[in-house]
Amino acid sequence: MKNYLLKLADDTLIMGQRLAEWCGKGPYLEEDIALTNIALDYLGQANNFYKYAAQLDGGKSEDDLAFLRYEHEYLNAQLVELPNGDYAQTILKVYFFAVYQKLLYTLLSHSADENLSAIAQKSLKEVKYHLTHAKTWVTVFAKGTEESQQKLKTALETLWEYTGGLFDQTEGEENLNRLDLVPSADALRKEWHTQIVQDFLDLGLSIPEDNFMQKGSRKGIHTEYFGYILCELQYMQRAYPGCAW
Repeated sequence: MKNYLLKLADDTLIMGQRLAEWCGKGPYLEEDIALTNIALDYLGQANNFYKYAAQLDGGKSEDDLAFLRYEHEYLNAQLVELPNGDYAQTILKVYFFAVYQKLLYTLLSHSADENLSAIAQKSLKEVKYHLTHAKTWVTVFAKGTEESQQKLKTALETLWEYTGGLFDQTEGEENLNRLDLVPSADALRKEWHTQIVQDFLDLGLSIPEDNFMQKGSRKGIHTEYFGYILCELQYMQRAYPGCAW
């Protein structure tokens, strides 16, 4: 169970860190605030998952798990660590992730693990807003100008091959599924894909025909961008061990 919790925590921690980079740089004030609030939601989710993982670990705190692991010990999907790119790419990434989280948390809300179920139910309320916000902006790009449509298509070409990593499994995840603790990754992938295809169809978009997906998510294999993220995340704890505020 610990690895599964870390996968969920690492996803939201890194996604939050990336999205927070837009703080003060959004296209206009309201959107700047909206992105910052979504980033804070991700960090709050990460904290809840790390706390539960720390309880199971019995020797580390949530801060230890968040800030003091080595690169290969992080189990996040590669998608969340990719650079923000332009605004279309950021929004499309949030949309892909929000669809995934909404489906995942809905299923986890019925987990046989009461703690995991409670975290999922709380997080689901936030994720529904994230999805509404991101899907609204994807619609704006898709139904906007020729330039906005091209930016969305470019973002899709950049991100699509990393989406499969969201559904890669951690060690022991199949056993958790058999115990009704977590949903089936394969079933979740199919449901996610169906939802994306339907949404894209409504917007006059289509998913790439190439089925190639990057490998290594959930196994500690990261893109070249991840080390730079850790440098920012871990600086304070590495420079001032045990610091608190």
